[in-house]
Amino acid sequence: MIYLDLLIGFLKVGCFAFGGAYGAIPLIRDVVLSYGWLSDERLTDMIAVSESTPGPIMVNLATYVGSSQAGFFGALIATLAVVTPSFLIILLLTILLKTAVKNKYVAAVLGGLKPCVIGVVLATGCVMMFRQGGLPLLTESSDYRPLILTAGLALVYFGSRKILKKGLSPIVLILISACAGIAAYGM
Repeated sequence: MIYLDLLIGFLKVGCFAFGGAYGAIPLIRDVVLSYGWLSDERLTDMIAVSESTPGPIMVNLATYVGSSQAGFFGALIATLAVVTPSFLIILLLTILLKTAVKNKYVAAVLGGLKPCVIGVVLATGCVMMFRQGGLPLLTESSDYRPLILTAGLALVYFGSRKILKKGLSPIVLILISACAGIAAYGM
């Protein structure tokens, strides 16, 4: 029965998650909590781990949840369930791509989805922040390093766009972020 639950639960995530992993986190949270697979605190920890490990967050989370519930085969079923809908949709879109992109209605739908995805990602970040203790500025013993690092990285990113007339490579930004994190937290 757990295999069927994993299949159905992560097929829901794979079918209805739009906008990438951060847009899918609320859906994953809803599915995982409704089945009682993990506690909210453990899921939040796994989201953080999934963000820092290589690979897509949805796949990492599905693999972890499946593994924690039903071992290797649970991980396999959950991972395949979350990936299969996207694979099939991309396969179908590739076939229809030549005509679909030129259609003004398709362009309008995709344009309308962008702000929705941004809102879902922002709401997810706010929910995760408040579940972890609220705004860091509201406590006396706050650690301001994350805010300073974020502001510094934003300055580097937008400054490079002004100076270089193009943004930095994501790989360069990740390396700068890693070095800044090591400097702020490792020493």
